Amino acid sequence: MSKDRWTEILEYLADAAKIVNLDPDAHRRLQQPTRVLEVSIPVRMDDGSLEVFTGWRVHHDTTRGPGKGGIRFHPEVDQREVTALAAEMTFKTAVMNLPFGGAKGGVRCDPTVLSLGELERLTRRYTWEIMPLLGPDKDVPAPDVNTDGRVMAWLMDTVSMAQGKAITSSVTGKPLSIGGTAEHAGGTAAGVLMCTRDIFEELGIAVAGRRAVIQGFGKVGRPLAFLLHSAGMRVVGITDVHGGVSNPGGLDVPALSDYANQHHTVAGFPGGEPLDTADVFAVECELAVPAALEGAIDAEVARRCNAQVIVEAANGPITTEADAVLHDRGIVVVPDILANAGGVTSSYFEWAQNRQGIAWVDGVAAERLHHTMHDAFSRVYASSQTHKLSLRRAAYAIAVERVGEAMSVRGLFP
Repeated sequence: MSKDRWTEILEYLADAAKIVNLDPDAHRRLQQPTRVLEVSIPVRMDDGSLEVFTGWRVHHDTTRGPGKGGIRFHPEVDQREVTALAAEMTFKTAVMNLPFGGAKGGVRCDPTVLSLGELERLTRRYTWEIMPLLGPDKDVPAPDVNTDGRVMAWLMDTVSMAQGKAITSSVTGKPLSIGGTAEHAGGTAAGVLMCTRDIFEELGIAVAGRRAVIQGFGKVGRPLAFLLHSAGMRVVGITDVHGGVSNPGGLDVPALSDYANQHHTVAGFPGGEPLDTADVFAVECELAVPAALEGAIDAEVARRCNAQVIVEAANGPITTEADAVLHDRGIVVVPDILANAGGVTSSYFEWAQNRQGIAWVDGVAAERLHHTMHDAFSRVYASSQTHKLSLRRAAYAIAVERVGEAMSVRGLFP
């Protein structure tokens, strides 16, 4: 039986603790979340009936700053998943050296069967129930799976109404009209591209003309396909939940995007051959990007993988067993807590602008994102080379050491 994500996170933590000789007391604190809030969410449905949903907001650790992490709406979300994702945010913000801790939220529901009114009522009641944890200096949510800027706007409005004042810095990933930033939406994809460029440079692989496959064509996979295409790569395979398409000569990404807009899937696109979702990582390529949900690459998929490099755009897409297989096969993996951190870094920039009450001039956020991503990658890569570690182990070691240092200097209350 495969391990769940929380168990895997604890294993990464234990390994990093040994590498950096983490204080045992700090290790104990990081082995469990600081707080877990489970809430009941009664919602009046359009037909007059009442449905009661279950939601969570978890703070894994807030030693380095306010909790930061998305909110997902999904029928299979549970407390352990949310806790694992919150812990990942602790380490992601630390490896990027952002002044945040780790948080995450989720509601067990299927948003695809909810009307717009039901979704709004669900969002607002959930926000009300987790309100004690929220605030610009306490916990700053963002979009995640099945949530977007519209949901964040409802969340921000609910917080603001409760406080009697507009609090734009209470949430990131908002629409532009209420303090959002243009750079936020593509931040994760942009960060993935930056990490791809950096790792290719270190490995001596040219970007132009190389082949890439992407699993997922949503909020991250779609803009990433355009970015890779614009960078000169041949995107030879793309899949989504309904199927996929491949073309060894390279897919016409703009045409594929138009097709997906019309058909709500990439499956059946006439510009390539059908590709089964399970076979996307078996396509021969230099770059593979999992940009869907957790656990997409297990040991069996890892043994069939035909990529030279994997850059994790999703959270936890590779199981620990698969990670070992890929390492033994010499396939380089840029881990999620580094590779997809462009999103939380862009969130930090939005939060900072809201706190300052001033919008940065065009280009500043993009320049700072590039600098922050490149600096983090360089530190992780240098550590991996110096200490003979995988990039994942090096990233966790840096993150855990930074959190441990923050715990040490703050001390223990009372």
